[in-house]
Amino acid sequence: MFPLLRVQRGFGLLCCALLLSVGSYASSHREAPLISQDPLADNTDVYAFKSPDDPNSITIIANYIPFESPEGGPNYYNFGTNVRYEIHIKNKATTAGDDITYRFTFSSVNEDPTTFFNIRLGKQNLKTTYKCEKSTDGGRTFVTIISNGIVPPNNIGPRSIENATVGLGTSYDALVQQSIATANSGEKVFCGPVDDPFFVDLAGAFDVGNFRPEGNTTNPTVDGLNRFNVHTIALKIPVNLLQKDGKSVMQAANILDPDYVIGVWASASRQMIQTLYNGSDVGYDGKYVQVSRLGMPLTNEAVIPVGMKDRWNAATPYNGEDLQFAKYFTNPELALYMDDSQFGKAVPSLNALRIQEKSLGSFDFRNGKPGLFVLKGNQALNGTALSEAAFGGLLLPDNKSPRAVDLLPIFYTGVPNLAPYQLATGKSGNPLAAGKPFIHNFLPTLGDMLRLNMAVPATPRNHPKFSSLGLVQAAVLGLTDPEYNASTALQFIPNMDGFPNGRRLEDDVTTIELQAVSGVVLAAVGLWYDDFQPGVTTSPVTPKLVNVLGFNAGPTKNDIELKPMFPFVQNPWRGFDYPEKARF
Repeated sequence: MFPLLRVQRGFGLLCCALLLSVGSYASSHREAPLISQDPLADNTDVYAFKSPDDPNSITIIANYIPFESPEGGPNYYNFGTNVRYEIHIKNKATTAGDDITYRFTFSSVNEDPTTFFNIRLGKQNLKTTYKCEKSTDGGRTFVTIISNGIVPPNNIGPRSIENATVGLGTSYDALVQQSIATANSGEKVFCGPVDDPFFVDLAGAFDVGNFRPEGNTTNPTVDGLNRFNVHTIALKIPVNLLQKDGKSVMQAANILDPDYVIGVWASASRQMIQTLYNGSDVGYDGKYVQVSRLGMPLTNEAVIPVGMKDRWNAATPYNGEDLQFAKYFTNPELALYMDDSQFGKAVPSLNALRIQEKSLGSFDFRNGKPGLFVLKGNQALNGTALSEAAFGGLLLPDNKSPRAVDLLPIFYTGVPNLAPYQLATGKSGNPLAAGKPFIHNFLPTLGDMLRLNMAVPATPRNHPKFSSLGLVQAAVLGLTDPEYNASTALQFIPNMDGFPNGRRLEDDVTTIELQAVSGVVLAAVGLWYDDFQPGVTTSPVTPKLVNVLGFNAGPTKNDIELKPMFPFVQNPWRGFDYPEKARF
C-alpha cells in the first residue's frame, strides 16, 4: 500500500544549508565512430531558449565541426559545401514528422586563386555563402527565405582581418554584424565560426566517469573545449512563427500553456555516393542520408552504447524509431557507477550521487529494480500521468525499468503538468498528490528532441537567482524559497526557462544530467532519498539530497562571456593570438 507521509513544511536551518550549498556551486563532439571521421557534418550541440533580449522570440542554435583549432590554416574549417544542414521543429502532436524545417546549403568561391593565403589584398578565398530554405509541409516542398547569406571568414589574425592594405580592412565585430541576415519570412539568421560555448571535462568524463569537480585543487578540472571554435547556425524566430496556430506569446493562457510546446533537433546529411576521379575532382551522387543528429545533449555521447551510436545518428525522433533505444534510458549505464551494489565504489568521483534504493521506505530505482511498477493498477494512480488511461503503458512498462518514470519522459516526451510531475510543495508527503505546478513541455512524439514551452519567460541573465542548473535550481527554489513555496499556486520561478525546458547557452547540462541520473527529479516530486525516514525525519532536505545538489561535473561555465544580443555566441578565437595563452 502506498505510504502517505506527513512531511513538515518550513525546512528551517536545513533549507538554509541546502541553499548555501547550491549557491556555491554541455553535446556530442566526435560521439560516434562514423561521424568522428566526418567533422564537417558533425552536429555538436543544439540550443533552444527564450531570447533574453526579446520576450517575443526564440533563439535556436545548431553547432557543427568540433575542436576547430583557430590557427588551423591555410585551409581553415568551414561548412561543408556538400552537406545538407537542417534544423527540425515539431509543434503538433497530430502530424507524423517535421512541422517546420530550415535547410541550409553552403557554397564557396576563391576570389584570388593565385595566392596560398586565405585572405589577401581585400579578397577572400573559400569565401562562403549560403541559401536558407524553409518547409512547413513536412519537408515535401521548400521555399527560399535567404538566397545569398554571408558567412564571415575565420578570425585568422589582425593583418588578414583589420589591415586596410593587405587584409579586409575591417573589424571582426563588423563582419559578424554584416553577416546577420533577415529572412523574407521574418527570422534573423547568422551562420559562421564562433567560440564553442559548450563546457565539459571531457578527459575526466571518459575516464569511466572520473569527473573533477570545480574547486579540486589537487587535480583541477579542465574544460576540454576551452579555446576551440565551432561553426554555428543561429536563428532568432518570432514565437508566432513557431506556435502551431500562429499565436503570439501574449496570447498564451499561462506559462504552462500546452499549445506553446515545441520540439527541436538538428541534423546533417550527405549524398550516398562519393566518387574520387583522376585530377582530384570529387563527385557526389544519390539521395541524401542522415549522418548526424542531435536533440537532447549528451544522449549519443553518454547514454547510447558504442555498438548503437551510428544507428542512433541515422534515426529520427519520428515513427517510433527511437523506441529501439528506450532501454538505455530506463536503465542508464551511468547509474551503475552510482550504485554500490554494482560499480559505485570503483568510481569515487561520483560518490555524491547515489540513487534511491528505498525511497519512502519502499521504492528501489536502481537498474533492473521495479521502481514504481509495484503500484501498477493501483487506484492511487488514477488521475495521474502514471495511470493506464494516461501514459501508464509507457511509464510503467515492466518491473525492471525503474527510470521509465523520470529519465525516459524527460528525453522522449517532455513532462506534463500532471501528478506526479509537480513539485512536492503542497503534496503533504504523497508524491502522487497534486503539488505545485512546475513545467509543461509535453509533446508525445516518443523521440529524442529538445522540448521548450515558449510561454515561459526568460530569466534575466543578471537576475540574482539566475543559475546554470536550469530546472534543477528552479525546483530547489520552488521547494525551499519562501517566495515560492508558500502556496501551490502557479508561479514563474527563476530558471524555469532552463534545461531541460529547452537549453540555454549557460546551462551546465553535464551536471544537470548526472544529477538527474542520480534521482534528483524523483526527489523533486517527493520520492525522497533513502536517509529520509518516513515518520521520523522532519525534513526531506537530507544529507544525501544536499550531496546531490552540491555535486558539479567540473567546469560550470564557458571560458568566455557570451554576447548579450543575438547571436549570443562569442566571436571565434583568433588564430594569430592563439599560442599566447595556454589553453588550461
